Amino acid sequence: MIRKFLMASAAAVVLTGSALAADLPTRAPPPVYIPPVPIFTWTGIYVGGQVGYAWGKQNSVVFLPNGSTLNAYTSSDGVIGGAHVGYNYQVSQFVVGLEGSVDGSSLSRSYSSSTPSYGIGAYTIGGSTGVQGSIRGRLGYAFDRVLIYATGGIAFAGVNGYVQTPYAYNSGSATRVGWTVGGGLEYAVTNNWSIRAEYRYSSFGSYTANYGGLAPLISSASATRRTTENQVQVGFSYKFDTFAPAGPVVAKY
Repeated sequence: MIRKFLMASAAAVVLTGSALAADLPTRAPPPVYIPPVPIFTWTGIYVGGQVGYAWGKQNSVVFLPNGSTLNAYTSSDGVIGGAHVGYNYQVSQFVVGLEGSVDGSSLSRSYSSSTPSYGIGAYTIGGSTGVQGSIRGRLGYAFDRVLIYATGGIAFAGVNGYVQTPYAYNSGSATRVGWTVGGGLEYAVTNNWSIRAEYRYSSFGSYTANYGGLAPLISSASATRRTTENQVQVGFSYKFDTFAPAGPVVAKY
């Protein structure tokens, strides 16, 4: 009898423990940690390149010693491209920045007169614009990854000009400082890479070049030249994360 009682008690204890264990909550495995997506910002240092098409005008007036003038109003166009570096700082949706660029161009054009003029015979007046660049401010409004901006600042260029007659060939060059203004649209493909399209108008002012004799009876001459330019370019930039804001704090288990 005692033996049967002990066996029944043991069985009851085992069944009760199993039932209590079944009622206890099971511990689920920890959630998989997924790093947060970095917050996008236009703030940071960036570098990139650009290429496009440019067209412009170089108005030249050559003054002869006898008071006569030779006029040439030439239009030039060609490929333009180079590199840029800059820094943006974003406050709310407004973006301000500073950018510098350097370009090389193939702009070149000449004007020829087949009619003898003022004793120098037929003549050709030409000019070209080579290396140029700018230091500009930028002010934009960001729609998340889309940035619409205006830009403007100082522009500089190396301009060249020449006068050719049957008697002589004389050329002159100068580095001109002027101004540039324009605007563009930029889109951030990723947090670091962006693409852009931009238009700018530049004026490099006027300068005077002195030439030697253009004919046996003309010992010297001078020319006043004025250069303006339009350019349309597309480009890309890579932004460094050095000054990017920190992402949100997320607990990791």
